[in-house]
Amino acid sequence: MKSNKILNILIAVIAIIGGVLFIRIFMEDAKDIVDNVDNLQNTVVSPLISFSTWLFIIAVIVTIALSLLSLIRNPENLKKTLGGIAVLAVLLFIAYFLSDSEVVYNAAGKIEPGGEEGSSVNRWVGAGIWYSIILGGIASIFFVTDLLKGLVKS
Repeated sequence: MKSNKILNILIAVIAIIGGVLFIRIFMEDAKDIVDNVDNLQNTVVSPLISFSTWLFIIAVIVTIALSLLSLIRNPENLKKTLGGIAVLAVLLFIAYFLSDSEVVYNAAGKIEPGGEEGSSVNRWVGAGIWYSIILGGIASIFFVTDLLKGLVKS
């Protein structure tokens, strides 16, 4: 109960700080904010962006730390997680070898920067596309299976 109160107070403080920073932006004229980069943008907009960035970084760190702590406390879930990561790694390996590294041309018919034949960028972009196709296909199979199970039960 005590930690719940502390969490509510922390959320309220973060909301108040964010609200004050957000209201400060609306107190200024939009044209002045765009025109006066050095003074107005740095004193009004930058603090809100910095605050948001730090909140995001803290949220990511806390999320990762709590996830790892949960995995360490429950070895059975750790095995399942490592198994899932291994399956995803195998699928990425397959996607990488399905991809190619051919030349990439733009609309003018010229070779894109980084799009030369044999480029690792081409290879990884192709791998990402194949990875998405493979994962999408697997998800589609599970979706259809679940849909059919639901229809049979009804």
